[in-house]
Amino acid sequence: MLIKTVFSGFGGQGVLMMGYILAVSAMRDGMHVTYLPAYGAEVRGGTANCTVSISDEDIASPVASSPDYVIAMNKPSLIRYEGQIKPKGTLFLNSDLVDIDPKREDIMVFKIPANTIAKKLGSERVINMIMLGALSTRTKITSIDSLINGLTEVIKTKSAKQMGINERGLEMGAKYVLKGA
Repeated sequence: MLIKTVFSGFGGQGVLMMGYILAVSAMRDGMHVTYLPAYGAEVRGGTANCTVSISDEDIASPVASSPDYVIAMNKPSLIRYEGQIKPKGTLFLNSDLVDIDPKREDIMVFKIPANTIAKKLGSERVINMIMLGALSTRTKITSIDSLINGLTEVIKTKSAKQMGINERGLEMGAKYVLKGA
């Protein structure tokens, strides 16, 4: 089994952090993992994306020319990556920032109002965790508990309050897709 996921959005949306937390979580689950980040020169406000490959065997290449899953945090990300998703793959959209519908009919699409959910939680900084929770829950790529453990390992220096809101973001994303996005 080899699963490739692309995370894409504006710099500052936590795109690279999402991918890194997934990679760490999958490694903690005993999987083989590659993490390949990329970002524009301006970073915050520029484009950022990363690819995470997860397998139960060695991974030959970290590049995801046909990802199984894509998280598109904004409209430019949808435009760039929709055509690359494998047939029968899955697209997760931040519907608060993507005002067009995907054109493909051979993929599953989940529209998650991540900005709206984050505002209800009191911090727009957890948009990425909301999307990651949705991905994990719908795909079973890893569990929410594994993501929380990975999150704890990655952001050790954050306050208990900040950790708590990130955990709630993961859980809210999971709940949203379970009720039918």
